Amino acid sequence: MQNHTRDVPSLGQESVWDYPRPPKIELSGKRILVIFGGRVVADSTRAFKCMERSHPPTYYIPAEDIGPEYLTDSDRVSVCEYKGGARYFDVHVGDMVAQDAAWHYPTPKAPYGALAGHVAFYAQKMDECSVDGEMVQPQPGTFYGGWITSDIAGPFKGASGTLGW
Repeated sequence: MQNHTRDVPSLGQESVWDYPRPPKIELSGKRILVIFGGRVVADSTRAFKCMERSHPPTYYIPAEDIGPEYLTDSDRVSVCEYKGGARYFDVHVGDMVAQDAAWHYPTPKAPYGALAGHVAFYAQKMDECSVDGEMVQPQPGTFYGGWITSDIAGPFKGASGTLGW
């Protein structure tokens, strides 16, 4: 097994290893933009930022800031030990479809009730996702949906070989 160490944050960065477990959510206030098929699917300054140890943040966008014509229910479901049962959406723009590209918690567990009515997107399934104009990198792997920006330091859960994950 490789010996992995925590990245030292640069000035202005925060370490995902300082995030709590269980996760916490807070209003971001930053502009969150999601583009697929050349269309703005979501545009918000009212998203929640979910921070959990070892994960880059996940942004949950209010449904009112997402074009409802772009989301259709998927059959996929999953369970988060903290937030509860998740349901997924396919994202559609014209003939383009990104399957299981977004998810939400219809009835999140306490204390995550504020996430009801909010949707998160997998950056790797969209054309572009950005936070305050900075294009994000998706969290490594196919399960987690964190967004990596220049203001966070890892290593991040989901990276091949990282800490055995």
